[in-house]
Amino acid sequence: MKQFMDKDFLLSTPTAQELYHDFAAKVPVLDYHCHINPQEIAEDRKFENITQVWLGGDHYKWRQMRSNGVEERYITGDAPDREKFQKWAETLEKAIGNPLFHWSHLELQRYFGYTGVLNGDTAEEVWNLCNAKLQEASMSARNLILQSNVTLICTTDDPADDLKWHKMLAEDESFPVQVLPAWRPDKAMNLEKPDYGQYLETLAEAANMDIQSFEDLKAALKSRMAFFNEMGCRASDHGLEYVMYVPASDEEVEAVFQKRLNEETVTREEELKFKTAFMLFVAGEYAKMGWAMQLHYGCKRDNNTDMFEKLGPDTGYDCINNYAPSGQIADYLNALNAEGNLPKTVIYSLNPNDDEAIGTIIGCFQNSDAVGKIQQGSAWWFNDHKTGMTKQMTSLANLGLLGNFIGMLTDSRSFLSYPRHEYFRRILCEMIGNWVENGEYPKDMKMLERIVKGISYNNAVRYFGFGRYGFFVPCESWHNSGCALSIPAAL
Repeated sequence: MKQFMDKDFLLSTPTAQELYHDFAAKVPVLDYHCHINPQEIAEDRKFENITQVWLGGDHYKWRQMRSNGVEERYITGDAPDREKFQKWAETLEKAIGNPLFHWSHLELQRYFGYTGVLNGDTAEEVWNLCNAKLQEASMSARNLILQSNVTLICTTDDPADDLKWHKMLAEDESFPVQVLPAWRPDKAMNLEKPDYGQYLETLAEAANMDIQSFEDLKAALKSRMAFFNEMGCRASDHGLEYVMYVPASDEEVEAVFQKRLNEETVTREEELKFKTAFMLFVAGEYAKMGWAMQLHYGCKRDNNTDMFEKLGPDTGYDCINNYAPSGQIADYLNALNAEGNLPKTVIYSLNPNDDEAIGTIIGCFQNSDAVGKIQQGSAWWFNDHKTGMTKQMTSLANLGLLGNFIGMLTDSRSFLSYPRHEYFRRILCEMIGNWVENGEYPKDMKMLERIVKGISYNNAVRYFGFGRYGFFVPCESWHNSGCALSIPAAL
């Protein structure tokens, strides 16, 4: 029997162990999509206790605590932090087979040096150990990032954001990690939302112009895109309720926008026409600037109305939407491609049943503009566990080129979430190692090194073009060899 979560955790073959320890474990972390607050990095936030850093804002854990019958006051309410931690520890011991069990213990091992098991009986011991460790300077927000060997972070930012924290970080030579903005314009697109008019006023103020037409909106967005681009933005991100492709004339789209400005009711079909026009416009701008476009869909949000009214969004009440928009995605990408406006695009679906459809769609639009121009994104949210990651990568390998995959991201609000990259890399090496051991791929360590290091790190650097900012230096033969990047000595 293997020891619990030892150095060869999830690595069952000699080849898997070699691939992980010699290659995957030695490259840094590039977190190209997360929800970390840049202000907390700029101010180098320190945490008073493990509950603050572990349970604050983590709806993954909140869902499981509710599944264990824990009262809400111990989850999002006013119960003391020590009592909240106890309830989490009592829940975690039941989470056999859940990635939270592995993530939590990886975090305890990597950041706190705790190699035991957290449960209701050990909660006091772990509480005291973690809280003592958190008082050390090494456990501030910046130092957690540094000790995680992170070289670059992309946050998630609204077009109206002034990016002052990013600017502060960019000017701070004492912190070597790049913290770049990523463009998230959902509020500018979602005209069905009750506060849409208020948001337009905020955007207009940020762009220093009036927004009285759809053309004005596009001009305001272009102005803000230029600002984001100057601040190092290389990617957009869209949270789509539905993938829509309902084309309409300019006149129709303008009429819909005017109806909304006049606070008239917009029909569902009108909403989709507007959103289609919006997404066609922004994608064309991304293509001009060389940005990558990330599309997240397949989520049905805020299903528990009673709790949504009490707690708001992103509190653990979302689910997979059984909706397969493969035809709409294909039509949308085709419309962009026909006009020469198709940017690099990463497609994520929350529904794992969409894996094969995405794998076939991306193959329709690959070309020499970029290596792996259209990507299937990493297993997302409810799928970022051992089974989901293996399924997504197996599907991608079956239908495309796994070797060009841009790999893992945290999609997290926590500074302790970087071991998710380790978890992903171990699963990757186990999968590839099994193929090699089974004679399905040769044990050519030079080729395997390029593949493993590429998926773990190098492919994302190349894909998003971070090297243009002078932090990463790819070797001259990158395109053909996929060789490793030069990493700053400080890291």
